[in-house]
Amino acid sequence: MFDAVARRYDVTNDVLSLGQDRRWRKEVFAAVAPSPGERVLDLAAGTGTSSQPLAEAGATVVPCDFSLGMLQVGKRLKPHLPFTAGDGTRLPFGDHVFDAVTISFGLRNIVDPVAGLREMRRVTRPGGRLVVCEFSHPTWAPFRTAYVEYLMRALPPIARAVSSSPDAYVYLAESIRAWPAQEALADLIAGAGWQRPEWRNLSGGIVALHRATAI
Repeated sequence: MFDAVARRYDVTNDVLSLGQDRRWRKEVFAAVAPSPGERVLDLAAGTGTSSQPLAEAGATVVPCDFSLGMLQVGKRLKPHLPFTAGDGTRLPFGDHVFDAVTISFGLRNIVDPVAGLREMRRVTRPGGRLVVCEFSHPTWAPFRTAYVEYLMRALPPIARAVSSSPDAYVYLAESIRAWPAQEALADLIAGAGWQRPEWRNLSGGIVALHRATAI
């Protein structure tokens, strides 16, 4: 599915989010707070849009994704980045390799999110950090209702106009609606062995930015 949307993935996300995805990426970058020389794993990196700012800050960033189509597009656009194919539940890295691991809008697409969170913990050094940016549940009930209506009714026709594989976005809308709310995701992160999970709502809770520390 992700191979099919790779060609116009970034453009489609920009349109569907009404440009908010750019702000969300900046918030992720600030939460990761990379220092020169740090090793950062950018999981579900897609075409590397989120990886590039980390590299520009001086971090050694590894964009990793299970979609070969995404990686091929990314490598063509950003040949200097070390794109790596990997399954989120069986990462192709040793223990305690990274200073930070980040995943944006990809955790809900891992077949077993808790197993994925445990793998992220395994490859992160003690004291290292996790940053998860994921769609969540708007906190104001009337806005939440309108948001769900947008996902299920407006998103598919918009995707048909701009995406290279619009049917994939029907699945994405359904997966967003079914995803755990902010506190429930924090509990999953803690259950996977991370310490002190916390979150901050973005765009009224459309997106939540979770952070935690490896122990």
